Amino acid sequence: MKRRAFIRAATLTAAVIATPVLRAARARIVIVGGGFGGSACALLLKHAQPSLDVTLVDPDARYVTCPLSNDVIVGARSIDSLTLTRAGLARAGVRFVRARATALDAEARSIRLDDGTRLAYDRCIVAPGIRFLWGTPEGYDEAAAETMPHAWEAGTQTTRLADRLRAMPDGGTFAISVPSGLMRCPPAPYERASLVAEYLARHKPRSKVLIFDANNRFPRQEAFTTAWDTLYRGRIEWIPVTEGGAVERVDVRAGTLHTSNGAHRVAVANVIPPQAPGQFALDAGLASGHGWCPVDPATFASTRVPHVHVIGDACIADAMPKAASAALGQARQCAAAIVASLAGREPPEPAFESVCYSALALDRAFAIRLRFRVANGHVEAEPNASEADSTPSVAEREAAARWYRSIRAAAFAA
Repeated sequence: MKRRAFIRAATLTAAVIATPVLRAARARIVIVGGGFGGSACALLLKHAQPSLDVTLVDPDARYVTCPLSNDVIVGARSIDSLTLTRAGLARAGVRFVRARATALDAEARSIRLDDGTRLAYDRCIVAPGIRFLWGTPEGYDEAAAETMPHAWEAGTQTTRLADRLRAMPDGGTFAISVPSGLMRCPPAPYERASLVAEYLARHKPRSKVLIFDANNRFPRQEAFTTAWDTLYRGRIEWIPVTEGGAVERVDVRAGTLHTSNGAHRVAVANVIPPQAPGQFALDAGLASGHGWCPVDPATFASTRVPHVHVIGDACIADAMPKAASAALGQARQCAAAIVASLAGREPPEPAFESVCYSALALDRAFAIRLRFRVANGHVEAEPNASEADSTPSVAEREAAARWYRSIRAAAFAA
């Protein structure tokens, strides 16, 4: 009897120990948002634990990358070259659901889709990207963006701005309006100005670029302005907020931008509106009072909703930029933390790297390379992290092309 009791107790103990492991292996992961962060996290989870049930939800069957989209504006590449399908996710065993997520039920742990379907989850990852704060500047809404494209989400807006550039008369002004506050890829407006200036020098030599900036400084300003002085002397004018650079109102019909210094009529207006997390993050209660989504930087778990993680542009990652390479680093840490949590382990020690390439011309670029660590609950840039030489070079432009191929592969298996 004692022997039989021992065997029965041992069997029950083994079952109790194995049950969490079995449940972890079959855990349901729902990812909302199929950009660089969401797609990369899906692939990483399947690679780390192939038995996980991973579902990615996004309304678009294809994704157009923002990296290198400025090349499309100046005719250096096609929009098709930046357009990716979800085929790589399917090959990896990720289930793709083409739908829009409309609500998160934290108590029931489910996501409601726009067709009424509900997806249950054990862990949810929210990577909704950005939304635009329409109405800033005054008069700039979705209808205005048809005439004054922002091109801050790659796709139709990108090709529309490219068409506007090609059609502008020689002698016209190409204006870029840069918002204040946190935004996707902060150096990109200045890269855009550089490439447009090169295009104008070749095709519309009497034209120039005006940058109306609601800020007093911008990333790697010295590197940009030195290159502009060398390559495009007199063709790019940067107007900071202290000199009336903030666009306060737009008149779409008249093609005019209004600042504190008066009205500026331009041939092409590229108005970039201020940004906030995607609407789903706001509706799900993931955003804080100042707009973005607070997370634990060791796991990217939301500090507001349990069993939910937020990665990519929508989250508060302190010193990390809102950029594709940052989203990939966050996806790696988030995926590793979820796998560890499901197995009852501590998450790995976080360490992040980010690289951003800025083109100064079609044949030259410079890189911004940074490393980050988590200290005192915040992501900080390592003080001794080395950055590449700010001098634009052909080698860095070639490195940018290799980097782009690598992030496509990492996020989309493409």
